[in-house]
Amino acid sequence: MEETPTLPFEVKLAAGANLVEKTLRDLLGTRPLEGELHRPERLLMAMRHGVLNGGKRLRPFLVLETAALFDASNQSAALRVAAALECVHCYSLVHDDLPAMDDDDLRRGQPTVHRAFDEAAAILAGDSLLTFAFDIISAAETELSTEAKLTLVNRLARAAGMGGMAGGQALDLAAEGSSLSEEEILLLQSMKTGALIRFACEAGGVVGGAQPAETERLGEFGSAIGLAFQLADDLLDLTSNSETMGKATGKDAAAGKATLASLHGVEWTRRQLNGLVAQAEDILDPFGERAETLRQAARFVADRQK
Repeated sequence: MEETPTLPFEVKLAAGANLVEKTLRDLLGTRPLEGELHRPERLLMAMRHGVLNGGKRLRPFLVLETAALFDASNQSAALRVAAALECVHCYSLVHDDLPAMDDDDLRRGQPTVHRAFDEAAAILAGDSLLTFAFDIISAAETELSTEAKLTLVNRLARAAGMGGMAGGQALDLAAEGSSLSEEEILLLQSMKTGALIRFACEAGGVVGGAQPAETERLGEFGSAIGLAFQLADDLLDLTSNSETMGKATGKDAAAGKATLASLHGVEWTRRQLNGLVAQAEDILDPFGERAETLRQAARFVADRQK
């Protein structure tokens, strides 16, 4: 009997992105939900511009894959949680691009929301995407227990808020022109980038009904690849170009922001990335072959070119 050929990781990632994209399109339709009075057209257009603009959809993919380790039958709930997480991630990008923050004109090869619309529309689109994420998770259509929904809402709030992503962005803005220690950079990056990636992996465990120790192990995996993601991003900011990346590059150095890549150099960063991939793979050992796609995800994060 012939073995079924294994799909390349990029094909799996693209398939997951398509599923998430469809879910987001459905969720961001023009028809108001029960309890909503109206969906203003221009606000909805700005939200859709900030979300439905391509992208790898890595964070929602991690939700889907970690959930499938335990219960592949509940993909509908996993997709809704994945879409909620992507709303939070995209809200952060919309706000990060604003002139008061990182002041970017390009995102995923397209004009940023405040350039395509205006600053007020971008602020409101980000506010609405963040709020909508918790609507999606808590809604009756998300077929999870009340306990699971409360756990997800609480963990996502903390990953996205002042002790997580938003706090990390605050530290990042405050660090412009400053000399940070390695420990300070690690804290900043674990909050700004790592917190949502860790949540993505923990969320899959919650959706799939994993044991607490298994969910914690997935969180450790998320922390490892979250750091790898940021290191790879810092490396690309030093070595790539805006045409390849679909966004501005070289901005960290121009703003005087310290990164581990700028602190230790390109070769050190590449060695660290290899070490983090090995660490991530070791964390997944108890899950055996079921976690092979997650191992591929770790390598993809470290080796990505954009």
